Amino acid sequence: MEFKRTFERLKKDVWAIVSLTYILLICFTAVFAYQIVPDKTENANQMHLSIHSQPPGFSCKILMIPGPLETEKKFSLSGQINSSDEIPIQEIIWKEDAIFFKRYGNATNYFEEVSFDLFPKELSKKEIEKNYLKNKYFFLGTDKYGRDLFSRLIIGSRISISIGFVAVIISLILGLFFGMIAGFYGGWIDRFILWLINVVWSIPTLLMVIAITLALGRGFWQVFVAVGLTMWVEVARLTRGLVKTAKEELFIKAGKILGFSKGRLILNHILPITIAPLIVISTSNFASAILVESGLSFLGIGAQPPIPSWGSMVKDHFRYLLLGKPFLTLVPGIAIMTLVLSFMILGNSLRDALDVRN
Repeated sequence: MEFKRTFERLKKDVWAIVSLTYILLICFTAVFAYQIVPDKTENANQMHLSIHSQPPGFSCKILMIPGPLETEKKFSLSGQINSSDEIPIQEIIWKEDAIFFKRYGNATNYFEEVSFDLFPKELSKKEIEKNYLKNKYFFLGTDKYGRDLFSRLIIGSRISISIGFVAVIISLILGLFFGMIAGFYGGWIDRFILWLINVVWSIPTLLMVIAITLALGRGFWQVFVAVGLTMWVEVARLTRGLVKTAKEELFIKAGKILGFSKGRLILNHILPITIAPLIVISTSNFASAILVESGLSFLGIGAQPPIPSWGSMVKDHFRYLLLGKPFLTLVPGIAIMTLVLSFMILGNSLRDALDVRN
């Protein structure tokens, strides 16, 4: 009943629905990224240096020369190993037993030769042309290594969504644990935990994340854990305040008189009171985690190449703002901004929808 009333309130906020839809869309594309993107290689790392830094809407012909490990393409939530050699070309000539082509960007009249023997022997010349010569379209252009920017952007959303979930889960577990203990037991336990919260809170978030990351080692999951370990203090402080207030309610005092165990009082009667405020703060922590990870990747401490992340994409191309190709930086920058903004709008709307005074 409470959930239905909250959802009815939330539906009246157009921007909240737009934000929620956008977040769900990003989550969907993150999970099924490799079914959406044109470049299905692992981490969308297919490089074409001859077509680097091309603008959105760029297209060219790609000649694919099969390698010895050519595998059948199938449904996968992870990238595929691509042993084919993809060559951007600007001109091609078909002969009886070979292909002559000029690489993209080649200003000379030099043509390279590829024998038909490199292709499956059962294929005719027309079948080779149909299967191995493609006109590739780059929706958002290419990065400085000639990789498909759209594919890197979509796969990079996995980092942002994943780190948000991991950070929120870690912050909820630690924050609820310390906040519940401090608020319920009080005394020297409360004072010690509050001191610990204040100490952690006084350290700049980015500095602490860097220190934890260096201690755990640079890597994919180390960054996730480091970000999560810096965000539990807000949850703990909020939980502590809620528990201290709830502890003075008549139904809690009645439970103590009836002999209910402390565990039963905390889990069955106090914990449900904290759920609504924690949902709101979790959306804020989700947005903060995305920003922190982007900052770490920009500094080179986040996800390591060739794993794409929005922060590292900004880092790789921020100099291009002054070189007449700002889209290379603006595209991932706008992606970070819109996702963080969506979580903040949703959090504010949830706060209003869950407020019993409204």
